[in-house]
Amino acid sequence: MTFHHEHFRQPFLRSPFIERIEALSSTENWTGWNTYKVPRVVDKLTSEYFAVRSGCAVMDLTPMEKYRISGNDAAAYLDRLVTRDISTLKPGRVTYIVWCNDDGKVIDDGTLFQLANNDYRLCAQHHQLDWLLMSASGFDVQIRTETSDVAALAVQGPTSYSVLTAAGIAGLDGLKPFGIANLRCDGIAVTVSRTGFTGDLGYEVWVEPQHALTIWDAIFGVQGQYDVVAMGLDALEMVRIEAGFIMPGFDFNTADATVRNGHDRSPYEIGLGWVVNLDKGHFTGRKALLAEKARPIQRRLTKIVVDGNKPVGEAFIYAGKNGKQIGEVRCTIWSPVLKANLALADIEYVNGKLSPKLWARFDYQRELKWHTAWAECHSQTKPFYTPDHRSATPPGRF
Repeated sequence: MTFHHEHFRQPFLRSPFIERIEALSSTENWTGWNTYKVPRVVDKLTSEYFAVRSGCAVMDLTPMEKYRISGNDAAAYLDRLVTRDISTLKPGRVTYIVWCNDDGKVIDDGTLFQLANNDYRLCAQHHQLDWLLMSASGFDVQIRTETSDVAALAVQGPTSYSVLTAAGIAGLDGLKPFGIANLRCDGIAVTVSRTGFTGDLGYEVWVEPQHALTIWDAIFGVQGQYDVVAMGLDALEMVRIEAGFIMPGFDFNTADATVRNGHDRSPYEIGLGWVVNLDKGHFTGRKALLAEKARPIQRRLTKIVVDGNKPVGEAFIYAGKNGKQIGEVRCTIWSPVLKANLALADIEYVNGKLSPKLWARFDYQRELKWHTAWAECHSQTKPFYTPDHRSATPPGRF
């Protein structure tokens, strides 16, 4: 008997949009995302970043894990699964959610779309089908993966509304943040949600895969009238940090992937206490989260601005210069818009309080020689970057 293993010839799946992205790529800087081939940088990182902040950037969202959840008990099942009270979620709306294990540690976060009564789409960063199915015991609910069944584009930036309107998608004027609309583009049915991971004005366009290239061509067909740029993961990393958005598996260890005890994190520990509703009734992890809420704060994933203009990179956080080490930087960028070093850091609290003096110790290289430097840090609770046009309805024409 002869076995033919051909998977090595195509190590990654190909999105319905990949043909267009490959044609635009000048870097050949590719990586994998949920088994799909995706660009880290399509052409130039600077142009992709500034397209989000001053124009329109388009990114392929097809690889995002997507699950369709339906059935008579769909709402009850999801309310039992997640920490947030979703009883007020209505058809045509989206909300941000997290879900935990019995110890109150985060398994993943995502967005929950209510498409119709008892019909939902859950989008997640990582594969979650096993956990979703195990959690469905006793509920009249159907769960299926629809990642490859739905093509999706993130269209983000101040001119995203104008670009989509010029591309032929009418009816976006009244679409509010976290709203969903079923519209048409060039005669093709599309679902448009006013959502995104950039902290800017933006939309996500959902379409059947066979129509993906038509929608792509319609959006990029307004090139010249507007500046439209294809974006990769590296630019997304920059803008999501500016927006204060977290990335499971990068900024914190998820409960299903943590090997050593104590290295996973609860919603409170990563700054997501605002999506925990302890009064809504029982949900997975509620007992542990009740106990944690009653104790003094032990640690938080904290937004910090680091003095100076040297790239921080990997760094330790200290309670005062040369004081006790109390944390580590999880992610960091130099923000071209804000002209500042921004970071998210996992920091231990002392007696339930954040140290008033935070310093970062980091290493940097200059002409092949390594140096150690100290920089004072300043914590903040609000996102680093929140433009007014992000929530304007209808959005302004730029």
